[in-house]
Amino acid sequence: MKLWSIEGNTQRLDGGSMFGNAPRAMWSKWMAPDEANRIALATRALLATPLAGRTVLFEAGIGAFFEPKLRERYAIGGEGHVLLDSLRDAGFGHEDIDVVVLSHLHFDHAGGLLALWAEGRAPELLFPNATFLVGAEQWQRARNPHPRDRASYIPELPRLLEDSGRLEIVEGDRSRTLGDAVRFHYSDGHTPGLMLAEIVGPERVDGQAHGGVVFCADLVPGKPWVHVPITMGYDRNAELLIDEKRAFLEDKLARNVHLFFTPDPVCALAQLERDGRGRFAGVHQMERLQARGLGESA
Repeated sequence: MKLWSIEGNTQRLDGGSMFGNAPRAMWSKWMAPDEANRIALATRALLATPLAGRTVLFEAGIGAFFEPKLRERYAIGGEGHVLLDSLRDAGFGHEDIDVVVLSHLHFDHAGGLLALWAEGRAPELLFPNATFLVGAEQWQRARNPHPRDRASYIPELPRLLEDSGRLEIVEGDRSRTLGDAVRFHYSDGHTPGLMLAEIVGPERVDGQAHGGVVFCADLVPGKPWVHVPITMGYDRNAELLIDEKRAFLEDKLARNVHLFFTPDPVCALAQLERDGRGRFAGVHQMERLQARGLGESA
């Protein structure tokens, strides 16, 4: 099996919101803000093939579905639908994708499922041959959002996914489509039922899988957030997220599971370690994956 990092359109969001209660003097050393206090963020997907005999895309980035006014508001970068271009550069079309795994349905993680915006055209779902995997609790949230995060969802997307006839609602740590090849972990601190997909590694130690890769989504958006106390203002429950993140990272460190980041602008993959002060840190980082074997050394 090989792995690719697939870049999507970029965005810029308020740095203070992205780093929660961390002071600007601290977070600006990690990611420099622009004149509007915004930081540049990737919307990176992970491609794996063959995985359970299929070509699997983990998330779809923000895409280019926004009308011009909203495109400007979120400072969407890149010409056209960058995810589709990046897939082509890796040798794939969106028609080649058999499965799309969605950690949650916020627009910056699922907007790439939709075709490029055009005046007067209704939203159109891409990936015509893919089964779409969404966690059960997140699916209910997307269909009935809370006022706090309603603007984070694409109103038309749940209906489009249902109408495709290719939607699988995932309950528990396995799916029908991917079986034992992918294990799911869940977190509620950012949004209910955030589904974190772990590509199960090839090694077994005391019955536990070692050496895999986990898609961290918005539980750990990038290297700065590996430090347990760092959360986002967008998180619905920061204290819960910190507890979930600590347990998540303890497990991944013990099993040498590498972390894949989607919003981090410069780091796609990192190995986890604990430093002399007992803090988690991402090391041996990779900016890009191109046909990288699972378990291959950085």
